[in-house]
Amino acid sequence: MPAERNGPVLDDAYAAALLRSLLEIPSPSYAEAALAGHLLSVLRELGFAARLDEVGNVIGELDRGPGPTVMLLGHLDTVPGTRPVRLTGGRLYGRGAVDAKGPLAAMVCAAVRATAAAGRIVLAAVVEEETPGSRGAVQIRKHHPPPDALIVGEPSGWSDVVLGYKGKLDLRYRVETPPTHPSNPEPKAGELAALAWTVLLELLGPEAGHGTFGHPGATLVSFVGDLTAATAEFSVRTPPDFDVERCVHALRERVGAGELSVVNAVAACRVRRTDPVVRALSAAIRGLGGRAGAKVKTATSDMNTLAEVWDIPMATYGPGDSRLDHHDDEHLELAEFFRGIEVLTAAVTDLSRSDAV
Repeated sequence: MPAERNGPVLDDAYAAALLRSLLEIPSPSYAEAALAGHLLSVLRELGFAARLDEVGNVIGELDRGPGPTVMLLGHLDTVPGTRPVRLTGGRLYGRGAVDAKGPLAAMVCAAVRATAAAGRIVLAAVVEEETPGSRGAVQIRKHHPPPDALIVGEPSGWSDVVLGYKGKLDLRYRVETPPTHPSNPEPKAGELAALAWTVLLELLGPEAGHGTFGHPGATLVSFVGDLTAATAEFSVRTPPDFDVERCVHALRERVGAGELSVVNAVAACRVRRTDPVVRALSAAIRGLGGRAGAKVKTATSDMNTLAEVWDIPMATYGPGDSRLDHHDDEHLELAEFFRGIEVLTAAVTDLSRSDAV
């Protein structure tokens, strides 16, 4: 990948080449090592003090003297599946272009371009965001001191800031029943697993769905079963103040037989428009002639994982259309990518010099 630049200020050609290099290295969850090694080399070439931590996260730091610590956190992994990397009509195609190598590459470039920033800029590229456990973000919140401000890299569109995400409750139901004839009126394993899904939907209520932030939405992730053994996995996206324990207890009571286990649970998170990170990002968008918008998402991100422990200013931002997440046609408009770098550069500089963080 070419690294032509004028001193530490990276031009758009470098930024596009960096993003393409990230896309050309497949990095499905649990197989991020090759991409992590590449990014580690890139960060060191750019002047970061960079290292790998115990779980494979890439941590890079730029020390600009006295001042607050601003963390930029994105993820290395993608959902499974490779797509040809190609540039067509100003669009860069490839798995992860939007979710979330585009935002991650934008953060790398913005950190270096923010030469007027004070304090420390920490770049964290974490593993396994696309998995139930979010092991990379959990490692960061356990072993890294909380920064003074945090920007999480996910696609928001260049002129929008994400204030929050629904939480997530991942459930697994397993059941076994004695062998019997199909005509026996006793419930079979597959029937009980199907009943568990039906009961879950009833418990969540008629307004449940993925279209709104204020109501839960359920997905039947997998179902494998026959007369004697069945396993089903459910994922519930949960709104703020959702009572996880009550839901799980009620489902166990209603289904009765079998084993219901909680695979993972993370609470919803939401910050206000007055949050210093939201204000800094919004001001940067307006400074580039955009009309800054704010949104909440019905999915879940590493912002949820970090917000459970870190009570600090934070928001999510990144170039890209989130409707293309995990899509076969996943691509990023380079013009939006470059604009996102500018927004992040200005926001990091603002936060580093703000009395509010």
